[in-house]
Amino acid sequence: MTRTRTIIIILAALLGVSCASQYDALLASNDVDAKYKAAFEYFEKGRYQKAAALFESMSLLTERTRRADTVQFYWGLSNYRYKDYYTAEANFTKFVEQFPQSSFAPEARFLRIDCLYRSTLRYELDQKPTYTAINAINEYLRDYPSNEYTSDCKAMLKDLGDRLDTKAYEAAKLYYKMEDYLASRVALRNVLKDDSDNIYREDILYYIAMSSYKYAQLSVREKQKERYLTFIDDYLNFVGEIPESPYRKELDALYARAQKALGRYSGADEMLDKDDKDFAKERKASQKK
Repeated sequence: MTRTRTIIIILAALLGVSCASQYDALLASNDVDAKYKAAFEYFEKGRYQKAAALFESMSLLTERTRRADTVQFYWGLSNYRYKDYYTAEANFTKFVEQFPQSSFAPEARFLRIDCLYRSTLRYELDQKPTYTAINAINEYLRDYPSNEYTSDCKAMLKDLGDRLDTKAYEAAKLYYKMEDYLASRVALRNVLKDDSDNIYREDILYYIAMSSYKYAQLSVREKQKERYLTFIDDYLNFVGEIPESPYRKELDALYARAQKALGRYSGADEMLDKDDKDFAKERKASQKK
């Protein structure tokens, strides 16, 4: 290493120490004007962590002054840009409570929503954060039905709603996978009772019919008639609502078998005498759709 290069490294290190010392001294000072100017300089340069620390240090110093809402908002925005969404959400929540009439309020409320949205979990996990985010979005859309953030809010709302639909559907279908067909039918019907517009409505109606058929098929002979009649109700409900469903062919075959079991079938025998292996293969293919 040359002497010149060594000197450059030493000077750079000393400059870094000097800058750090100046920043620390500024952070500890009560010079609001100097801190305010420096905080925005750091913010504009993308050094959001340092900017956040300066805005935080000014929050008490500027309380009840004309700069109060600006400092609080940019404290939150600095943390948001730094991707510290947990702290940013707390900042924006405090801002909205303290400055509901501020010109920054619409953006602060939206950014709080974005922080809440980012903290939600995949559908298999606890959905309490999802409900918190949904409530915040609905409140926002009520207060700001049309602004620059409306479309983003609606997109978040749809995604979160779909996530809840998935959780409800998968939880109910678990009974079907466990071959508890009575519980499966009850759970699936309850999903539609709670939310008739569930995005998996077609699949749910299909599994309701499949559950009632299998429950009847596995029942003792004395109870089969009543339970096949339940399947027929579920089948007619399905085909009446979704006549062109890819599940239709499989359910039609089961309907014919149920009618035969009830002594009502008068059609061709080919469908009834279909090889069980082929039928199982067809059913498996339908379930994957």
